[in-house]
Amino acid sequence: MKLQRENLKGKNVLVFGSGISGMGAVKLLAEVEAQILLYDGNEKLKEEEVRRKLPEGCDCQIILGELPDNVIESLELAVMSPGVPQDISPVERIRAKGITIWGEVELAYQMGKGRVLAITGTNGKTTTTALLGEIMKAYSDSVFVVGNIGNAYTGAALSTKDDSYVVAEISSFQLETIESFAPEVSAILNITEDHLNRHHTMEEYIRVKELIAVNQTKENYCILNYEDKELREFAERCPATPVFFSSKRRLPQGIFLEGDRIIMKTEDEETEIVKTGDLYLLGKHNYENVMAAAAMAWYAGVPVEIIRRTVMAFKAVPHRIEFVEEIDGVAYYNDSKGTNPDAAIKGIQAMERPTLLIGGGYDKESSYEEWINAFDGKVKYLVLIGQTREKIQKAAHECGFYNTILADDLEEAVKICAQKAQKGDAVLLSPACASWGQFDNYEQRGDKFKEYVRRMMKEEN
Repeated sequence: MKLQRENLKGKNVLVFGSGISGMGAVKLLAEVEAQILLYDGNEKLKEEEVRRKLPEGCDCQIILGELPDNVIESLELAVMSPGVPQDISPVERIRAKGITIWGEVELAYQMGKGRVLAITGTNGKTTTTALLGEIMKAYSDSVFVVGNIGNAYTGAALSTKDDSYVVAEISSFQLETIESFAPEVSAILNITEDHLNRHHTMEEYIRVKELIAVNQTKENYCILNYEDKELREFAERCPATPVFFSSKRRLPQGIFLEGDRIIMKTEDEETEIVKTGDLYLLGKHNYENVMAAAAMAWYAGVPVEIIRRTVMAFKAVPHRIEFVEEIDGVAYYNDSKGTNPDAAIKGIQAMERPTLLIGGGYDKESSYEEWINAFDGKVKYLVLIGQTREKIQKAAHECGFYNTILADDLEEAVKICAQKAQKGDAVLLSPACASWGQFDNYEQRGDKFKEYVRRMMKEEN
């Protein structure tokens, strides 16, 4: 059951984490007049630096380093930023006292209104969320697209109305701290190995992803990838009505790719949504994103004409197999969003030219053999950067791929690729790793790649 907005007025609420998510929670809580304590365990932070980041008009107590027992005793609610692991001491101490712990998604859901359409999955979330957002905007005047896509759910919550639609991209980190969050339509696009440094086991990662549907009922819908064994099994115990999509087979019911046609089949009818040749989006993985977004819109009541028109006009989101430039007959693609091996496989599969691949970055304890084996004769050179470069090089050699080059940084990697590429080749940044350590996020990494490529173009001219 959802709280009324006034229920948090005057309540002692701890916000755990002083990053973007934490500040979004602070702003929302200030607007509902809660008593806010902002906590960050980073002892190196200075209070004046944190205070400068506070949203305008927000004033709250700031605690850095150790979290005192008397503060925990005074709390009525704790709001966790998604980057905060659930097994660290301060969180366990809060939980031991029986204090309710929400994440930013639960807080926003409790304070928000409207119909929620929520998307999770290891890969494809951003593209699917952006596409569904465009479909819903073509259908309704009150649509909020939120999540990792760039706009915090907490920032939109108080602007939502009963007739609003909230299209939410939800990560596994955010799902760990939901309580009553219940989308009208949800989707789990796929589940492949990722974030095991946080979730420790694949079984736990799968369990957390499935939480997106935990509060749904049979009146709600959960869109699932039929080609994912774990999701086929989940459909049997899913509390919502499951709807499958498939890029590999015709389904008795659901949405599927048959030849060049994306088709929605229900008990009563079979409807062609779109032909793949009419889409701007490239690659089978993007056809899956289109199917998921179209199915979610269909079960939210959007007419097929609006779905068709919008998916035909939609272009790729930045950093996801994004064409940058063509220089001397060499095409450069930015797939910085390929932050794990499975996402990076999709990048390689979308390439139709011989490819020089830039990979490597922060080590999330992934294995790289499946990614390397997916090169399938397409990859001419693998140029490696970051913390994982030696680890990936070793894995590549063990898989029989020896055309590897170690570069000091992304700029050098781009130069190496430009020197080795021939007319008709492609250079693809698709790192299979997170950006941390070298960049603030995958967006900054992708922007730097585009900057280096365009600088080369200017030098050519």
